[in-house]
Amino acid sequence: MTDKEDKTLTQRRFYKAEQEAGFADQQAGTPQTSHAAYRLAFRDTDFLLRDELRPVRFQLELLKPEMLLEEANIGSTLVMYGSARIPSPEHCDAVLETATTPERKAVAERLVAKSKYYDEARKLARFASQCAIVEDGKRQFVVCSGGGPSIMEAANRGAADVGAESLGLNIVLPHEQAPNPYVTPRLSFQFHYFALRKMHFLLRARAVAVFPGGFGTLDEFLELLTLIQTGKMKPIPILLFGREYWERVINFAAMAEEGVINPNDTELFRWCETAEEGWDHVTQFYDIDCG
Repeated sequence: MTDKEDKTLTQRRFYKAEQEAGFADQQAGTPQTSHAAYRLAFRDTDFLLRDELRPVRFQLELLKPEMLLEEANIGSTLVMYGSARIPSPEHCDAVLETATTPERKAVAERLVAKSKYYDEARKLARFASQCAIVEDGKRQFVVCSGGGPSIMEAANRGAADVGAESLGLNIVLPHEQAPNPYVTPRLSFQFHYFALRKMHFLLRARAVAVFPGGFGTLDEFLELLTLIQTGKMKPIPILLFGREYWERVINFAAMAEEGVINPNDTELFRWCETAEEGWDHVTQFYDIDCG
């Protein structure tokens, strides 16, 4: 810093963290500077992984995606939930071939029957991505998935079909996994905490499409319904694909009959079977024209 810069009112007086880290790297090696205790706290991974630092890790996991999405001008998202096990149409034969018992064959056939939703998810993502709405300098209805295979892959793949970027919010699991290849690299995030991941799914969501899925999909779907039902979140279009499947696994009518939900709570979501139906509901809800 020159003498002239030293006397500039707008010149910052403290070094940036990255500069301080550089100074630390230049220090001579001594028993004191070599010990873990001497590391800068923000560069001490062992320290950051301590149980006592969980609140800090929560904050970091909230801030990092938020800041990077803001820098990428992501204003709102179309979030797509669904199974990690439903095969794409091109992989249906392989799924059937691996079924070696009558029981497994029956399950494989049911999964293959739901492969149509892979195509619908992919098509819905194309519709949203082609719309390419920009408001206040921010991109709207950017496709967002859990970043994994199956329905999640279909969502990111649909955006990639039309040359659009898309988000993937992946999570660390005990078994090995990786983001699907259609997620935009700079918008591919990895989470440790399910709670923070689910928060980021909904912070920018302006529509959510829910396809047949298991525990994870059910968890995400019911939490979204709860947030809107209780007034913690304003209503948005919730597209529920696969009525035959969902009415088999959740008896919404029985819940209303038992009095544990109100009959009009079943109107918080819209039944859909095709991407056209779903996207038409979204455009009508927001009174937008993507023709």
